[in-house]
Amino acid sequence: MLNLILFGPPGSGKGTQSERIIGKYSLVHISTGDLLREEVASQTELGLKAKEIMDRGALVPDGIVIGMIRKKLEEHKGGRGFIFDGFPRTVEQARELDRALSDYSEEVSVMISLEVPRQELVKRLLNRGKETGRSDDNLETINNRIDVYEQQTLPVAHYYDQMRKYEPVDGVGSIDAIFKRIVKVIDGVK
Repeated sequence: MLNLILFGPPGSGKGTQSERIIGKYSLVHISTGDLLREEVASQTELGLKAKEIMDRGALVPDGIVIGMIRKKLEEHKGGRGFIFDGFPRTVEQARELDRALSDYSEEVSVMISLEVPRQELVKRLLNRGKETGRSDDNLETINNRIDVYEQQTLPVAHYYDQMRKYEPVDGVGSIDAIFKRIVKVIDGVK
């Protein structure tokens, strides 16, 4: 199986590129945000626990999130692989993901990190805000989101780098050019 993490700061193009990767490699897309919404809508036991926590304005604990990921792994254990989007965000979540995959004799194949300079990220997110009207795409919030990524999420890249599974990809250029760089990395680990 091909199990990859598409990684990068807000505005790096993960959403755009993950759709292309899914199309080319027929991977199951695992987005923690989507999983939470599905479980809550289906009123599963995990979904009900998550809803109670979210209704209080708190973050859903790793244990519940990894439980949802484990359920998705079980549902698609005969598939071609997974692309993880928005997860892991912490080193502890990365360890939990590794444990979950190992239960199926699987592992993360590669973490592809879209590398984009901060100035370009800000420009992209401000443009997205103008185009979509997203209220969180304003300068103050953008800078805060990038700071949080750098402080809390970037250590995950170091974790996978130590395992020799981290592959930085230049995330600047046309969508097609960036995708070709990603394909080159994926085809090198398949």
